[in-house]
Amino acid sequence: MRFSLFVHMERTSPDQDQQELYENFIALAKIADEGGMYAVWTGEHHGMDFTISPNPFLNLIDLARQTRNVRLGTGTVIAPFWHPIRLAGEAAMTDMITNGRLDLGIARGAYSYEYERMVPGLDAWEAGQRMREIVPALRGLWEGDYALDGEFHSFPATTSSPKPLQQNGPPIWVAARDPNSHEFAVSNGCHVQVTPLWQGDEEITRLMDTFNAACAKFPDVPRPEIMLLNHTYIASDEADARRAAEEINRFYCYFGAWFKNERPVSQGLIQTLSDDDIANHPFYSPEAMIRDNVIGTPDRAIERIKGYRDLGYDEYSLWIDSGMSFERKKASLERFIADVMPAFA
Repeated sequence: MRFSLFVHMERTSPDQDQQELYENFIALAKIADEGGMYAVWTGEHHGMDFTISPNPFLNLIDLARQTRNVRLGTGTVIAPFWHPIRLAGEAAMTDMITNGRLDLGIARGAYSYEYERMVPGLDAWEAGQRMREIVPALRGLWEGDYALDGEFHSFPATTSSPKPLQQNGPPIWVAARDPNSHEFAVSNGCHVQVTPLWQGDEEITRLMDTFNAACAKFPDVPRPEIMLLNHTYIASDEADARRAAEEINRFYCYFGAWFKNERPVSQGLIQTLSDDDIANHPFYSPEAMIRDNVIGTPDRAIERIKGYRDLGYDEYSLWIDSGMSFERKKASLERFIADVMPAFA
């Protein structure tokens, strides 16, 4: 099993300086690179200070100049916000500038808040259909002289300009959850990204079962890889783990508020959740966070992650977004590299 870092600028207060947040983002990515992690992933979001990343290609190009070895992945671009020709060209240019280190993760998107602003009237079903149209178009454009007469995009024969450095283009990863999305990814020769969010080991097992079923349905397609994205905090002791659980629980309460899209938003920040809002959430709690995420001392984390390795996951991505201070994120990441990763060498 290999390890990667999933990281963004995240801002929950107007007191946080955005330039400093970007410098923290770079610092965490450099720790991952110097510590021997396989990749750094960052996604795409718009108008939300909760996750600041309007164009992940810009971040990855900057990281390419400040790191040496890590793969640089979009985790993920939001398919319905892109024209296929533009996405193919920008991904190819990024692949050239990063010297062939790009992995292209792609998804339908999750937040109706973004749908309303980027593609008014879009819903999750149409977003998924748009993703299904754009993925094969990318490969066609990288190969060249590809024409499309689709439901959402139509254009005459076109070639991506430039073409990517990697032969056949960057590896494509599809964010998948339900059986149809797994089957789409596998049948199109794409790797798969999954996240259980707050749903724990039962969901991690179900997602692997769904992936295995998709692979079995298409036995003539070479088996792709599967990556598990999971909130992780490596604690110095039990008290530190409890504090992390409380912080990650607050993060998920804000995540849920953004997802529900019911609270006012001003200056990119959602209306503050009160302590009562946090305490009275119907299913998020610090206890649930410890149960359903990897939050604990190194020995406990190793035991749990070995279980995911034994299920068949190829990559474990440490999701570090948590609302914590930079210092706490840094300490956890350094403990993960020093005390957890060697158990999988």
